[in-house]
Amino acid sequence: MAGELRTRREVRNVAIVAHVDHGKTTLVDAMLRQSGALRPNQQVPERAMDNTDLEREKGITILAKNTAVHYGDVRVNIVDTPGHADFGGEVERALTMVDGVLLLVDASEGPLPQTRFVLRKSLEARLPIAVVINKVDRPDARPKEVLDGVYDLFIDLGATEGQLDFPVAYANARSGQAALSPEEVAIAPDLKVLFELLVSYIPAPVYHEGHPFQALVANLDASPYVGRLAICRVHQGWVKKGDLAAWCRPEGTTQRVRISQLYFTEALERVDAGERAAGPGDIVAIAGIPEVMIGDTLADPDDPRPLPPVRVDEPAISMTFGVNTSPLAGREGTRLTARLLKGRLDAETVGNVSVRVLPTGRPDTWEVQGRGELALAVLVELMRREGFELTVGKPQALTKVIGGVAHEPVERALVDVPEEHLGAVTQILAARKGRVAHMASHGSGWARTEWLVPARGLIGLRSQLLTETRGTAQLHHVLDGWEPWQGEIRTRQSGSIVADRRGRCTSYALLGLQERGTLFVGPGTEVYEGMVIGENARPEDMDVNPAKERKLTNMRSSTAEELVRLTPPRVLSLEQALEFLREDECAEVTPSSVRLRKVTLSQAERAKARARARPAQLSEGSSG
Repeated sequence: MAGELRTRREVRNVAIVAHVDHGKTTLVDAMLRQSGALRPNQQVPERAMDNTDLEREKGITILAKNTAVHYGDVRVNIVDTPGHADFGGEVERALTMVDGVLLLVDASEGPLPQTRFVLRKSLEARLPIAVVINKVDRPDARPKEVLDGVYDLFIDLGATEGQLDFPVAYANARSGQAALSPEEVAIAPDLKVLFELLVSYIPAPVYHEGHPFQALVANLDASPYVGRLAICRVHQGWVKKGDLAAWCRPEGTTQRVRISQLYFTEALERVDAGERAAGPGDIVAIAGIPEVMIGDTLADPDDPRPLPPVRVDEPAISMTFGVNTSPLAGREGTRLTARLLKGRLDAETVGNVSVRVLPTGRPDTWEVQGRGELALAVLVELMRREGFELTVGKPQALTKVIGGVAHEPVERALVDVPEEHLGAVTQILAARKGRVAHMASHGSGWARTEWLVPARGLIGLRSQLLTETRGTAQLHHVLDGWEPWQGEIRTRQSGSIVADRRGRCTSYALLGLQERGTLFVGPGTEVYEGMVIGENARPEDMDVNPAKERKLTNMRSSTAEELVRLTPPRVLSLEQALEFLREDECAEVTPSSVRLRKVTLSQAERAKARARARPAQLSEGSSG
């Protein structure tokens, strides 16, 4: 029988949540330095918590990570979470480890779609929320209006009166200053105000005296020395290195295991616990269970009581992953087989609760489901850096049947754009079945529009918006819910320029082709039949010979002027390539190349498929 309720006043657990690029990781950097967690002369890169190559290159947080700082006698465990909704599974896991939330909002941009997403998750978890208006040093900062927007967002998301009574601080995370009013930030010496707010407002962990041990596995990591590490929040009881524990899985099985290693986090490092015990509220890493998974419970071996597993939102987008079957396969990668590909995808599902891998009708192809395009593109990018060659299909929106009617995911998209381009943006989104939810102007010639758009209507939208608005549009979106299927959306009006044979591109052939559309290849590029080498200005596909050579004559001719007129090819990034794809196309991804190709490479086979599809379309039209 559990005893009286106790409080661990020396511990605080807080998650920092915000929209992308509102300053979470920069704020954690400043807190690490000012708490003394880093030595004065210690050299660490900016955004020290973003420690993977991909996070540094993209400037975003992809994985939720935890650190710990000391403020006086209080140990503050800080979980830095991603701001992008595609990595929402990381946010949901992080919220199971903490007792309160620090919501960071940019003093100029205000609440954006991912702010709505992370706040909604925090309110659903019934966690106390403190608000920090960051970047008050920006010349276009408007902290008072932004705070009003935050209140409106709380009300819109159904916050209770108690949740609406949140404390507010203002900060400049880059310079490490915080105050209780925006005017005082510039003269504030440090982040003391923010630390005081955290310790006073975020509740300390509570537990029942004598309750048997319980810890929820909320994340996984790996060590080259001790293998898989389970990142746990201890909810009840105490545990030490060498103790026996009950490993409880969500399906109901329980197994006795020994905790071979126990680690605490101090600043950016894991420290061996030694004889120190972990108690309620501690966030620790535990080794000794090679097959432990996220959502499992570690409990008292004599009285195992499983905790509810981590629940995450359903995936909204799927893509097919398959082995590389192009004529150029095997030249650039080291991991080529279906067995290696399936093993890597299975390994991803272990540490990424947002991803699901399903079989298809083919033994070398799998359907991978995730939150959004960015999450799946990040997985593809990681795999190509690991030496994989693979083919990736066009991103598709998932559907589900509700009440006998097919429903599709709908996203809340927010577009910031100069007012002169507002008409073009409206035209683009209306064609993608978007409808306006809100429209506002903040002065200075910029307009902000909020749309509800089917998720499939957002595929390829970013590139089109940037083209039509001369690179000025800013797009943010987050899953809003599910609505009945809204009919066909034609997102790409142009066709593809497709190579009809294998060979190397010649300047002579490309010079004639560049007038027909935009090319993705330059002279000397090796191509094969079925490879997409450009975008046709017309809606239909065009099969061409890019390896055609100029016929030789006995007359001398100068080609220098022709070479000068050859337009440089448009080189697509991985994300741009995935956005460009049509249903009958896929991307060939290798460690050094991204090529577009038709799923069916043979020109003759594609022609037969079109001929077979035409009578079916005609009969559908006549019956309709």
